[in-house]
Amino acid sequence: MRQIVERRVVITGLGLITPLGTGVEKNWEALMQGRSGIGPLTRFDVTDFPARIAGEVRDFNPEDWIEKRDVKKMDLFIQYAVGTSEQAMRQSGFKVTDDNADQVGVLFGVGIGGLCTIEEYHIEFLKTRLKRISPFFIPKLLSNLAPGQIGIRYGARGVNFTTTSACASGSHAIGEAYRMIRLGYLDAAIAGGSEAALTPLAMGGFIVMRALSTRNEEPERASRPFDSERDGFVMSEGAAALVLEERESAIRRGANILAEICGYAANSDAYHITSPSPEGIGAAKCMQKCLEDGDIDPGQIDYINAHGTSTPQGDVAETQAIKRVFGEHAARIGVSSTKSMTGHTLGAAGAIESVYTVLAIQRGMIPPTINYEHPDPQCDLDYIPNKPREAAIRVALNNSFGFGGANTTLAFRPGS
Repeated sequence: MRQIVERRVVITGLGLITPLGTGVEKNWEALMQGRSGIGPLTRFDVTDFPARIAGEVRDFNPEDWIEKRDVKKMDLFIQYAVGTSEQAMRQSGFKVTDDNADQVGVLFGVGIGGLCTIEEYHIEFLKTRLKRISPFFIPKLLSNLAPGQIGIRYGARGVNFTTTSACASGSHAIGEAYRMIRLGYLDAAIAGGSEAALTPLAMGGFIVMRALSTRNEEPERASRPFDSERDGFVMSEGAAALVLEERESAIRRGANILAEICGYAANSDAYHITSPSPEGIGAAKCMQKCLEDGDIDPGQIDYINAHGTSTPQGDVAETQAIKRVFGEHAARIGVSSTKSMTGHTLGAAGAIESVYTVLAIQRGMIPPTINYEHPDPQCDLDYIPNKPREAAIRVALNNSFGFGGANTTLAFRPGS
């Protein structure tokens, strides 16, 4: 019988591509300045759309990260995934070799997948039938080709798959990678999330759901989590990657440990296809299970990177969930939504916000919730309004909640 010995899991590399910029330092600088990455949508004509703003990635050059001949084989979400993974691997200094390759996995969360490619080739198909359909069409759009391409790039022969759980996808990928390393099924993993679904059809779908902000004249002020004048989320794109390693092997190779993952939980509301469970009960149970998983005293939590999408229902439910779990201590926890600056990157959100949480711990600064101007009586926690705050963080949580009732919570603490 296989004997399971639980191991500690650390983070040694980070990568980011978001509307705030490509690279960790560009993102951190923007967070500390409270700068929004939201602007008028330029990728296609939106003159007849009620919502005409988005968080576009504006400084990404795929050939900085991917050989030119391979770019055409990848939808934009795969390009983002590969770009962030390369950043994380460079920082980590971790090498995949013949000796360790079978114990190195790649897990990436993708919510929607290659919709850009699907829409592009559907138009071509209607015009020319099969004449202009590329043989790369299917591999470009498949969600599992994000980790697939990464695994091929580095020769990682361990577990390789995509988690798809809407806006919890990236966090699910990190959590499952953490669990596999903790239990000995892997020794290291590249984990994260990616999304590039700023397309006419995707935007249209969210518009008819009435999910998007229509604050078109003030795009930088449109994403305003927990503010009483919030009117929906702002759709965005981006990716993030983390290199996870078993702690003792990371120490042996002299790695720079950025933080430790010390808890993970996932559950389901089992309530509604888009709305959170009343009073945040599912989210509260998820946070509680995460604390139990890491044997964490609730009083140790100093920061929560909230899901905080800027939707009327979601922000209230998350606030209620935090209060349900932490009681009086909830008022002493710094809670911020970095979506106020990035917008909502859907399947990539949990991974991006995990990187931001690691940076907050490492650098002793909590990012703000910008555009917090009109307190909502139903949202009455300390949301770090508009400016970052210096703080020594003992343990931080990152919440991610998705359509269909998917909930995840990850816990992080300083590396040691």
